[in-house]
Amino acid sequence: MITIKRNNVSKFGLIGKNIDYSFSKKFFSEKFKRENLPFTYENFDIPSIEKFPEIISNTPNLKGLNVTIPYKEKVIPFLDSLASDAEKIGAVNTIKFSENGKLTGYNTDHFGFQKALEPFLPLQKKTALILGTGGASKAVAFALQHLGFDFKFVSRNKGNRILEYSALSKTVIENNLLIINCTPLGTFPNIADCPPLPYQFLTENHLLFDLIYNPVETEFLKRGKLQGAKTTNGLIMLELQAVKAWTIWNS
Repeated sequence: MITIKRNNVSKFGLIGKNIDYSFSKKFFSEKFKRENLPFTYENFDIPSIEKFPEIISNTPNLKGLNVTIPYKEKVIPFLDSLASDAEKIGAVNTIKFSENGKLTGYNTDHFGFQKALEPFLPLQKKTALILGTGGASKAVAFALQHLGFDFKFVSRNKGNRILEYSALSKTVIENNLLIINCTPLGTFPNIADCPPLPYQFLTENHLLFDLIYNPVETEFLKRGKLQGAKTTNGLIMLELQAVKAWTIWNS
């Protein structure tokens, strides 16, 4: 068990790497100010997950943490327990601190994604491609499974139920009407980057969902829009998962 310095519980934060752009700090800092809450929110930008215990031990009054790329899976061995959904998904984006010093991992990404996706449903086919195989993609897959979608992962490396980008033919694209970008490709400042899809095969029946929110419209979404596809970014998903995390921290 990690030793936690604790007096009055009043701090929250985000664990990640290269997270100056973070949505979470702005969201929660504004919430605390607006609601006159005596809490602070801090970014803990660490070069490796091995620094995680150091952050916990050296930061008094921590009550909860969010977790982002690239630590949603790597943080799990440092936790004392997992909520059932986080255990099934295999990724954590929210950590709750108990009064006895135990750390419990939760996943609110799947909740945020599903709620953000629902206004665009139904599509003509319940078929999807999930770009990327990290922690966020696992939460997306969990939500899609719950919604009854048939889906495949897409990655640079082929594997079980994983397609390589080079395998994305006209038929594959036409048969998968929902495409979700769970990779960091296109995130500010590298806004010209995008997943290597054959965008010319997209149609007005497609929906492109990008988990990225900075920039508001990524190159991935721009290219989809040019083909007539519906597009949405990850901002609403983030707001929904953040609200859910706040509920968990205060339950």
